[in-house]
Parts: sequence; structure tokens; C-alpha cells
Amino acid sequence: MIVVHHLDHSRSLRILWLLEELGVPYEVERYERMPDYQAPPSLLNVHPLGKSPVIEDKDEGLVLAESNAIISYILIVWQRLRRFGNRTPWYFRPIFQYVLGSYRKMYVDLELKKNSDMIEKHLIDHSWFARGSDEPTAADYAMIIGLEGLYLGKAVDSQTHPRIVEYVKKVHARPAYQSGVKKSREFAFAKEVDTVEK
Repeated sequence: MIVVHHLDHSRSLRILWLLEELGVPYEVERYERMPDYQAPPSLLNVHPLGKSPVIEDKDEGLVLAESNAIISYILIVWQRLRRFGNRTPWYFRPIFQYVLGSYRKMYVDLELKKNSDMIEKHLIDHSWFARGSDEPTAADYAMIIGLEGLYLGKAVDSQTHPRIVEYVKKVHARPAYQSGVKKSREFAFAKEVDTVEK
């Protein structure tokens, strides 16, 4: 069950709309703004930033903030895996999986390769994503999760995209990154990061 922590007059309306469009069952925890139009302190009990929207997926034990991340999660997990998976008759499932696989090969894999190639090219001349930086910047903090997904999911390797692999290993070797992983064991890649070759 999805719980939407909905702050009045906020971006969480788009999340409610999406859930309604998809027919996903959900509950709403409503929060009223304070007289100064700020979010109430009670939202801090849900997420450390105290912002909205925030969703909880009670089935997965997941709390997720940030509109675009929430939208992506709902579309990927609920629409494809749960909505269609649960409603597709068992005898159509192999065909359905074939169609999804064909679509992935025709479009998703091609786009993934284009983007991976562009990133690989950038990393040939740059240590980090911001040009001229000797240290990670906001761009690196934003990019690492996607690049970890590519690397750990074996969409890139040291033969096809050596710079991306080196970049991920470089981030994983940073003491601050390792400390962050240790402090947040619920992070999806924490277990895999422990075993990534140095």
C-alpha cells in the first residue's frame, strides 16, 4: 500500500493524479501549512527534510521524497510490475514479457547505449562531472546512483565503458562514500558495494 504524505498547495498533487490515473490503491496523510505558509514540523517525522511530496511504500518498507523520483518509482514498479503483472492472465505472460523485451531492445537499450557513450566520452577528459573540478560536485552526487546501476547491473563493463567503471570504483573508494554506505545499510546498493572489486 502506498501512503502519500500530502502537504496542502504543494507538488504532491501530481503524485495523487498519477496514482489515480493508474488506479493504484493508496492512502493520504494530509498536512496543513502553518500560518507562515511553511510545512508543519510533523513532516520531519516522515522524512528528515520535512518536505512534500513524500511517499511510503508499506509493502517494500520504502520512504521516497522528490517528485521526479516518486513519479519514476510509481511508473516503473507499480505500473509495469504490479498493475500489468497482476492483471495479465498467466497464459499471456510469456507473450507480454516478449513484447516488453522487444521494446527494451528496440528503444531502451539503444537510448541507454547513447547516454552511456556520451558519459564515457565526457569522462575521458574529466575526473569529475563538473569541468575542471578536482573534487566531486553536485553533478557527481546526482550521477553516481545511475552509474552504479549501469555498472552493477552489467550494462557497462571495463571493455565497453572503461571510464565509467573507473569512475564508479573511484567513488566507491572514497572514505566519505564508504562511511555513508556503512551508515545507511538500507541503501539498495550497499551490499553490492561491499563486494565491488577495488
